[in-house]
Amino acid sequence: MDMELTQTFLRGKNPCAMGYRWFVRNNLGGGDYQAAMDTQVAAGRVDDARWLLENFGPTNTVLELEHLEADNLVYAGTLIVHGDVRVSGQLLVGRSLQVGGGIRAGTLEAGEDIHSGGAIFCGELLQAGNTIKAAWSVEVQGALRAAELRAGWELRCGGDVTLQGQAHIGQEVDVQGALHCGKGLRAGGRIAVQGLLDAGHGIATQDSLDCGNHIQAGWGIKALGDIRAACSIRTGETLQADGEIAAGPGYGVFAGMNVQMEAWPDCAWVRALKKPLGLVSGHWDGAALAA
Repeated sequence: MDMELTQTFLRGKNPCAMGYRWFVRNNLGGGDYQAAMDTQVAAGRVDDARWLLENFGPTNTVLELEHLEADNLVYAGTLIVHGDVRVSGQLLVGRSLQVGGGIRAGTLEAGEDIHSGGAIFCGELLQAGNTIKAAWSVEVQGALRAAELRAGWELRCGGDVTLQGQAHIGQEVDVQGALHCGKGLRAGGRIAVQGLLDAGHGIATQDSLDCGNHIQAGWGIKALGDIRAACSIRTGETLQADGEIAAGPGYGVFAGMNVQMEAWPDCAWVRALKKPLGLVSGHWDGAALAA
């Protein structure tokens, strides 16, 4: 059932004076919640519509479209688009956004999931309360925030990537800011992160791993190429590269940070083409190198 807004109900949320006066002047009191936001967006008052969504929350309504092309859109329920989405400004969805084709938006935020059958391109922000999933690539000029991230192709982000859970990327990862995964990070191509790279579980790549800051993982790190950091490299357990492992000048390489020293040969071994300079902890497995 649609939520009905009244002036008394609205005042209870302590709106700004200017926004409240505009609401009353346009006779939106007593009307439908979604209709009020539609009116605000049509008048260019997207921030007022955002405020309504943030303060009154999502609905269980579903809007189904063949294609979506708009300057801005704020929808409180679930939005289903069979084709492509093109929103030059802000696209805010209270619950989930399900798109059969690609998504291009200035800002895209959803309270639950974002699923795209193509690629996702965003400007300032890409954010979801749950999972972001794209069959193709994910590219964001600003920040990316979600519970989990899955991309069939590459991930490119000009800001920070913050994930509560894990990330599975089919090809390469290129992040200009920091990348934080509450769980694991897995990529089919090269991982390049300019800021801090932090994974609560493990990191695995089918190519090389390069970082302009510290690399740290609660479990292990495995790369089929080199592992290089401008600062330190720290793992809770094992550390393995088919190429070289190199920390920055003056920084150390630490494996087995979460394992007792007696268990290092079994749970905290370090393997690479040659022994890393500055290896502080962990068991260097020279036998594996000879083999």
